[in-house]
Amino acid sequence: MDIVRGRAPLRLGLAGGGTDVSPYSELYGGRVLNATIGRYAYATVTPLKKGSIEFHSPDREMTNAVDTSDLDVLSSDYRLHVAVLKRMGTQFGGGEIPSIRLSTQVDAPPGSGLGSSSTLVVAMTVALAEYFGVSLGAYETARLAWEIERTEAGLEGGWQDQYAATFGGVNYIESRQDGRMIVNPLRVRPEVLAELEASLLLYFGGVSRSSAAVISEQRSRVESGDVNAIEATHAIRREAETMKDHLVRGDIEGIATSLREGWEQKKKIASRVGTPEIARAYEVAEAHGMRAGKVSGAGGGGFMMLIVDPERRLEVARALQEECGGSVSEAHFVQTGAAAWRTQR
Repeated sequence: MDIVRGRAPLRLGLAGGGTDVSPYSELYGGRVLNATIGRYAYATVTPLKKGSIEFHSPDREMTNAVDTSDLDVLSSDYRLHVAVLKRMGTQFGGGEIPSIRLSTQVDAPPGSGLGSSSTLVVAMTVALAEYFGVSLGAYETARLAWEIERTEAGLEGGWQDQYAATFGGVNYIESRQDGRMIVNPLRVRPEVLAELEASLLLYFGGVSRSSAAVISEQRSRVESGDVNAIEATHAIRREAETMKDHLVRGDIEGIATSLREGWEQKKKIASRVGTPEIARAYEVAEAHGMRAGKVSGAGGGGFMMLIVDPERRLEVARALQEECGGSVSEAHFVQTGAAAWRTQR
């Protein structure tokens, strides 16, 4: 019996994060620069006997099974799974919930700032599309995953993660005020990506966070016409274009400067973006060879992305682990986006 697997890559938000969040995106148009890395969300679909549904989440050490008619019982623990399954079954399964075992895992904890929740939705979407025998284009897949997470599941957030995970690679993504999305893949020279990889570290202080509170505050400040928040978000949008130019030219120092400026503006759009722990880690890393850094994602916790002197990578890593705790890892870029395939059980 064939089973179906799907996977989608996590991403680093290089610049423009926050401009993809409503209502700013619709009012002014968002601009985001991101790159996918060699960490993934996975989904496996296995057929079961008629009338059964099972969710398995080994990274959370959870497994639950119910009759398909009782699917909503699992919503509290599997909000995204239920939302994906309902939408895909309605749209492509003749209105019926399929009898399957849906197993998922992600190479990063929830609240990591690497787009893990949205990437998981993309992985489940492409896996179920393959299961139903449906061929979806990249734009269609990303839009569908966005609708599922924001509408069916009702979670706050923007659109950059779904498009990054679906397309893969280094992308400059634009939203137009009429709702159109444009993904511009960037042709970055291999030696530039190699130098950037040699300069990148990811630091996780052990504190995950829910982006909802940060995003909710950002949304309300834009809706209320808060001039400072709107101007800071405008500046973040400009930095996305500036960093794109630096990246295409191969100007690593320019990328670092842009990253630093973007982080300073990011802290102005919501009070919970920065924390004392983040500030301390930033201070320690800077004292040992960091050129620039920022929190990846909405802020408030999760992974910090650091651009360091390549010859002082170990010095920065050791200082953070000894003085701040947590863990430090590398980041490697990948060019391939979401994919699904069939294999034998």
